[in-house]
Amino acid sequence: MPKQFLKRIERTGFGEFVFDDWRRDPGFVLNDPRYAGANVLVTGPNFGSGSSREHAPWGLQQYGFDAVVAPSFADIFRSNCARIGLLTVELPEKVVRELLDLATGQPDTSVRIDLPAQTLTAGDVAATFPFDPATKHLLVEGLDEIALTLRQADAIAAFEARRPSWRPVTSVRS
Repeated sequence: MPKQFLKRIERTGFGEFVFDDWRRDPGFVLNDPRYAGANVLVTGPNFGSGSSREHAPWGLQQYGFDAVVAPSFADIFRSNCARIGLLTVELPEKVVRELLDLATGQPDTSVRIDLPAQTLTAGDVAATFPFDPATKHLLVEGLDEIALTLRQADAIAAFEARRPSWRPVTSVRS
């Protein structure tokens, strides 16, 4: 996400700015009509490096991507993707190259990612990938950190009921 769009305070409308500088090149891959509507982005190593703000994952998701596949990711970028439900799949560089070659030769090849099984298939390419179990749980269950906390509402209320009244309140009492 180019720097000029990082001043925006809203969380929407970033999709049109994804790779803005590169999109000006008619030969840029996302300008190729064969890839219009693709929902999986396959890219190079250390993807998201320099994109530590949430704007980059927001933009990718709002552009239409559900997953990004790369040999490696910048940690902050990966974390921000997980928070909004944008899947990051880390595969060996050799497998990513096979996917890129497949997409070049057969751009209509569908990619299937099964997060519970931690597998990716596309044409003749099949791979398993590592994934953080806690993040997997959140994504598979459709939870964010707030929803995960709210699952403990009864325990939080019981804790608050036992606390001395002079102590700070950690939840809103009804």
